[in-house]
Formats: sequence, structure tokens, C-alpha cells
Amino acid sequence: MPVLHTPRRTARLLLVLLAAAALHTVPTAPADADEPGWTAEPAAGTAAARSGGARPYFYLEGAPAAVLEDRLALTNTTDRERTVTLRGADAHNTADGAFAVRPAAPAPGAGGAGSWFGFGAAATVKIPPRTRAVVPFTVTVPPAAPPGDHHAAVIATEAGREVGVRVHLRVSGPTLAALTVEDVAVRGRGAAAAVAYTLVNRGNVALAPELDIRAEGAFGEVPGRGPRAVPVELLPGQRVELAEPWPGAPVLDRVRVTVTVTAPGGAEAAASASSWFVPWRAAGATGLGLLGLGGTALAALLLVRGRRPRRGPAQGGAGGEPSGKPGARTPAPEHELTGASR
Repeated sequence: MPVLHTPRRTARLLLVLLAAAALHTVPTAPADADEPGWTAEPAAGTAAARSGGARPYFYLEGAPAAVLEDRLALTNTTDRERTVTLRGADAHNTADGAFAVRPAAPAPGAGGAGSWFGFGAAATVKIPPRTRAVVPFTVTVPPAAPPGDHHAAVIATEAGREVGVRVHLRVSGPTLAALTVEDVAVRGRGAAAAVAYTLVNRGNVALAPELDIRAEGAFGEVPGRGPRAVPVELLPGQRVELAEPWPGAPVLDRVRVTVTVTAPGGAEAAASASSWFVPWRAAGATGLGLLGLGGTALAALLLVRGRRPRRGPAQGGAGGEPSGKPGARTPAPEHELTGASR
């Protein structure tokens, strides 16, 4: 016996089927799919704990042969145990200001400050679920360590994931803030013009330089770039190539560009370079016409000179007598302009 569906019953059936299809096709993501699982950061010190803040990195200072101590906080945010290994590594900044570390641990006694770290039995840490572990570590400064800033990092690794926590180390002793500017050049034209330069930290402390670009053209000063911060912290011994956009570059001029860099501590350096700015497309469009005009003018000049009457020996000069008569005067020599410039 056929089942009869009224319009109301049919509408209800369609709603039920649509709801069932929606529940069947929507994927269910794991609760911790986007969660990294654990974090690493400097453990809050006494001053930070009082202020309620957190330290963005470690800062340690001591004399050669000193043993410095601090603590790393590891937090397991998942429901399973995590096993994290710790090591020290040398660190540096990239040209865009990013923090980078050496991919492998340095051998004992080799490399930079990354080899000064010690974790003892805590080099491998098992963190129970939903637990925060505070791990102590030491930094042993070599007796012959040079004074100044040394940059390193504490690296925490688990299941192929690495987290680096930056460490600023300063070895006590005389400090020197010094830098140089090298390889200044102007690249591109128009809106794409840029001033390229190289900075080298010649001292033993990290520098946060400030840049000033000035330009002098054939008709006076050309708008450059006012003082602005360089987008990178320059570590001791670091050499970095940078480029600064120059939207105010001239269209037609010969310009001398001077790059001046200063940094706290009295560091200052400057370097210059000269560059032609020529609208080559416009010059190319009119160059043939100018060349043709110059050629026509030169041909006309030669034609006029070719038709000029020359005075011979039988002709008298201006105000003179024929040479065949007694008392004739020798005509004054003529001086022709040959176009030679002094």
C-alpha cells in the first residue's frame, strides 16, 4: 500500500535529511591540532615576578672565568608526557633582523658562546601532562673570553620541533663601539631607486644603528632620507648588506650620495658614492634627432668655409697696395678659428 506524503510531512522529511547530511560531512578536527604542545621561555626572575611581567630573553654578565646561572621554564600544555632535550648554540642576526642559530651543537671548546652552556642531568627533561618544569643551567665564561657582547641561545628540541630562547652575554672588560660603512651604491631609477650599503661592526658590543642619507646634485641639495633606525641589530664582527628605498631620487642630475650611520656609544661612520641620473628612454628618443642636427650644422660650417675667398699674393690686404708696385705692404695674416678649445 503506497505511503501518501502531505506537503507538511514532505518538508519535515527534507529538513531531517539535510541535517543528517550536514552532520555527516563536517570534519571534526582534533582539539589540539593547532597547539604546539609545549613552550620554552626564561623563568620569571624576582623582579619580573614582582612586576607581573615576563623576560623576553636571558641577559647574563660576568667576568672571564665566571660561572653564571639562570633557569629555563618548559610548559607541557597537552595530555601526554613530553621529552625535551636542551643544548646551547651560537646565535646571530640575519639581514632582515631575524634571530638565527647554528643548526648543530658546537664541540666542547670550539665555536662561540654556544659551547659555554651546561645543563648537567637536565639536558633531557621529561615533562608530565599539564605540567611546568623549571630547568637550571650554567654558562661558564672561559678565562680568555674577549670582553664585550656574545650572543647565544638555549635550544629546546622535541620530536623534530625546535624552540630557541635568546641569550645576551656580556663579558666584563673594556668595550668599544665602532662600525664602518662600505660599498655605497645607487641602484635602480625612478620609483625603484635605492641606496645600497654595507655595515660592519668593528667593535665588541652590539649596535642599534641609525641611518641618515644625504645627496648633493649639480644644482644643490637633493631630497634624501632623514634619520631612521636601521632594521637590524648589528652584533660584534657582523657584516650585513642593506638597501634603503629612495623615492626622492632625481630624474636628471649627477648626485653625490653620503650615507652616515651613528650608534649609541659614540660609533659613527660615513661613506659616499656618485651616480648619474639620466632618463635614458627620453634620451634615446631624441638622441638621433640631436645627432642629425649637429651633423647638419657641421656640414653647413664646412661649406661656408669652403666658399670663403682667399687672399693670394697678388691681392692687396685691407688698406694695402698691390704687391707688384713699389712700396707694397705685406697683407696681415688671417687667423682662422679651427674649433680647438683651450
